[in-house]
Amino acid sequence: MEWVETTAKTLDEAREAALDQLGVGLDDAEFDILEEPRPGLFGRMRGEARLRARVRPTQARPKQERRRKPKADKGNGDSSKRSKQTAATSADASSADASDDASLEAAPASGRTTTPTKEVAAPRERSNKQQEQGEQMSDDDRTTTVTPDEVGAAAVAFMDGLTTAFGLQGTSEITVDGIELELNVVGEELGLLVGPGGRTLNAVQDLARVAAQRRLGDHETRLRIDVAGYRGRREQALIKFSREVAEQVRASGVARSLEPMTSSDRKVIHDVLNEEDGVASRSVGEDPTRRIIVEPA
Repeated sequence: MEWVETTAKTLDEAREAALDQLGVGLDDAEFDILEEPRPGLFGRMRGEARLRARVRPTQARPKQERRRKPKADKGNGDSSKRSKQTAATSADASSADASDDASLEAAPASGRTTTPTKEVAAPRERSNKQQEQGEQMSDDDRTTTVTPDEVGAAAVAFMDGLTTAFGLQGTSEITVDGIELELNVVGEELGLLVGPGGRTLNAVQDLARVAAQRRLGDHETRLRIDVAGYRGRREQALIKFSREVAEQVRASGVARSLEPMTSSDRKVIHDVLNEEDGVASRSVGEDPTRRIIVEPA
């Protein structure tokens, strides 16, 4: 992901502007502060805050980190000790057998019989092997990871069930590209799943992520839900709207405040206005009422 650079009066405003451009939350971004405001006379701040940000890269965790090393090491140590004990027991059993054979040959009339210790050692050795196999299987289970295909299948099952629960008819289609998952529900009259301004669709996407990702313990894939191609149409409408607002602000020279939008919608508008001459954009407020201000540059 490319770095984006933002400038504002404070670091918080610069950070929020960067999040709007990236279209992600604070936990999914990383920042590099390039310049901070400096204190001036009478408590005023001089200069501006300048930083760059990008979407935090997703890195797969190494399998060995998922193992419980202390337990595994302890298991290996115990296995070594048990192996030594088994070997010692086997050696004692062999010595006892040799001694018993010698006793029987030397004094056959004595009537004494000796119970071989080998019969006791064999079950103990089998028990040790079974325990070691159980520990190995437990380690294999802990290193099992969830694949993107499994997450996609869970998302499809959830969306199919939700569509049916809404009393609608639709088919879920999933596209998997590495860790990027795009699910689109195709059908007629699916507006109930979208809602005004796509707010219902955003809530449905959050529920699908809970059902498909968190339920399976997945923290690596990125799941995006769309219904009847709404997000693509919404993006084109926002691009057209942004250019119209830019033209109005240039002509009137008066700043304009837009309605509250989601971070993904704000990102589309910021990207378009960054390419327009004579205007600038910034975000103000807190979600869910955070909005964009378009002003002359």
